[in-house]
Amino acid sequence: MTSPASIRASTRMPVLFVGHGSPMNAIEDNSWSRGFRSLGEALPMPRAILCISAHWYGRGLYLTADAQPKTIHDFGGFPQALYEMQYPASGSPDLARRVLTLLEKHEAGLRDDWGLDHGTWSVLYHLRPAADVPVVQLSLDVELTPHQHLTLGQALAPLRDEGVLVMGSGNITHNLGEAFRAMRTGVYQTPDWATQFDADIAKAVIQHDQAYLTQALSTELAERAHPTPDHYWPLLYAAGAGAPEDVITFPITGFDLGSLSMRAIRWG
Repeated sequence: MTSPASIRASTRMPVLFVGHGSPMNAIEDNSWSRGFRSLGEALPMPRAILCISAHWYGRGLYLTADAQPKTIHDFGGFPQALYEMQYPASGSPDLARRVLTLLEKHEAGLRDDWGLDHGTWSVLYHLRPAADVPVVQLSLDVELTPHQHLTLGQALAPLRDEGVLVMGSGNITHNLGEAFRAMRTGVYQTPDWATQFDADIAKAVIQHDQAYLTQALSTELAERAHPTPDHYWPLLYAAGAGAPEDVITFPITGFDLGSLSMRAIRWG
């Protein structure tokens, strides 16, 4: 990747949050996979992609430093075709080191034992089907507060002027217990709590209300919307990297399996 000093980006890159949903979206032709494909076609060509995925969730703050990151199949019980999927994008050690400098106050480190998990590749398979853009992942540190996650996103904002697409990948509502119950019963009606939480977050994003976004998991609906915070926190990175002057759009909306919000958000 070209060094920041030598980059003269003609256009500031947008920021994305994508509701990735089931890994089956990688191999199925459905409204979500078609939405990912359309979203990718509408984006400017990035020099590299930095993804914050719900599925790299643990202690510590790390970046993938592999020149050729492996495709991680971090799920079980799916068709063999999904385990055979590969997303052969290169990594970018240069970008990883650049992000280290942006996060120097936060004691981030480099790792070469991770790769690209399905929160990243199941979306990028459609956004960049040629796998022609280098990809780096940033982990979610379980010990940080929502405000700290947002602050990390703010620190990543300079990447937008260096041709880097910052993308959070999770879901605005994510309660697998509710989703599995719907699958067992075959009833995919969207509950009021999911509709309301999704709408409240969309409103806060439109208003650039970062204070609300950092405390949304303390609201009455959050216990149902997010039994665990892993699929919500990537939104905070995207919101942090966004700017008050960014136009907000929602390229994808709707619910999968009844309660799983598939909303995608674009800043800029």
